[in-house]
Amino acid sequence: MKWRLRRENRMTPKNGKAEKEAPHVALDVEHELPASEGAEEQQPSGDGQGAAAELDAAKRERDALYDRVARLQAEFDNFRKRSQREQAEFREYAGGEAVKGFLPVLDSLDRAFEHAAEGSELRSGLELVRKQFLDALQRAGVQPIAAVGQPFDPALHEAIEMVETEEVPDHHVVDEFQRGYKIKERLLRPAMVRVAKNPKS
Repeated sequence: MKWRLRRENRMTPKNGKAEKEAPHVALDVEHELPASEGAEEQQPSGDGQGAAAELDAAKRERDALYDRVARLQAEFDNFRKRSQREQAEFREYAGGEAVKGFLPVLDSLDRAFEHAAEGSELRSGLELVRKQFLDALQRAGVQPIAAVGQPFDPALHEAIEMVETEEVPDHHVVDEFQRGYKIKERLLRPAMVRVAKNPKS
């Protein structure tokens, strides 16, 4: 710190005579260097670092919020698609359980038709009713499962007996005890069948 002193002599009149006054020291502040100047120059640097840290924290918080919103949006989209798919499946297969209750009636019609005499009016009537029944099921998306002569498929067939024979290829359906049905691609009831077993296999 640099100070420059200036000595002043003031003359104060007293009783008409000039009297010399004690020297007065005055500060020349024009060229004074404040002691805190260095600290003031460093202060903006500290403030800048604090502001930068706050900005980085705000950016991190913003990125975290964006990430959370993106995850929530993805979860909502998945939920919406799953709900739409489930609703479509429900509409498509809603009648499955109701149709399932009519299958024993169709089984009775099939047995009656098989035992009716050829050329009889009873057989003709049963055939007509059976055809109408099958047409109604087909409009509902119900289809019979092919069985006799087909390779045994545990997803569609239920084996009740293995038959040793060489007339039918090994592990193929020999005959059918009860017809199976499916609605669209969903199984309503498996076909109950007998499966061939070749003795030499």
